[in-house]
Amino acid sequence: MTRRLTWVFIIGIALSAAVMLATHEQDAIATLLKHDLSSLVVKIVMAVSVGGLVVVLFRNHLSKALEAILFWAVIFALLVIGYTYRFELRDVGDRVIAEVIPGYVANHGASAEVVRGRNGDFALNARINGATVAMVLDTGASSVVLTQEAAKAVGLPIEILSYTVNVDTANGRTRAAPVTLDRIALGGLVERSVPALVAQSGQLKSNLLGMSFLNRLQGWEVRGDKLRMRGHP
Repeated sequence: MTRRLTWVFIIGIALSAAVMLATHEQDAIATLLKHDLSSLVVKIVMAVSVGGLVVVLFRNHLSKALEAILFWAVIFALLVIGYTYRFELRDVGDRVIAEVIPGYVANHGASAEVVRGRNGDFALNARINGATVAMVLDTGASSVVLTQEAAKAVGLPIEILSYTVNVDTANGRTRAAPVTLDRIALGGLVERSVPALVAQSGQLKSNLLGMSFLNRLQGWEVRGDKLRMRGHP
């Protein structure tokens, strides 16, 4: 009896597949309604045949078979959903990391986001000429300003710089050397040939991300504890 049922379901699957192949090349306009109805019937027959075959073959272990099918169906669905929303999930992951790692710049396409630190400043890590430099947002600074150590790290010739620009710092007035940075990158935001200043030794504690970079952007804003920067598309 079991063998007969198995052959019945196998024949049903084979006949359904044969009908689908035979009707595949028919004129879609002339037989649209007929084809749709027959296709639906064939698919139902095939589904019933496959389901019946599974029941017959695994009747002694049906519960385990159903559990395995359900498990892999859920895994497949999660993979499909994850792939479909992969970009949104990446943005969510970036935001979560930005909340727990100070200085991390979350990417959102042509935009970037930084969370305010515990001390109230927007501290972030920028890539300047390929080197990672810790910086602090300073909208009161007209230019990007680097310490001697940072200038050396990004490859600037600090030995021959000319300190001709007067600047005001927390330690009072000092002089700085004008330079041009080949590249500043914050996450996905990249600006090239950015004017900057290098402070004299011991005159600056933190590297400042000033307006010579921010003015290059399409826009930027501070909302609550988040700094959002938008680059040009």
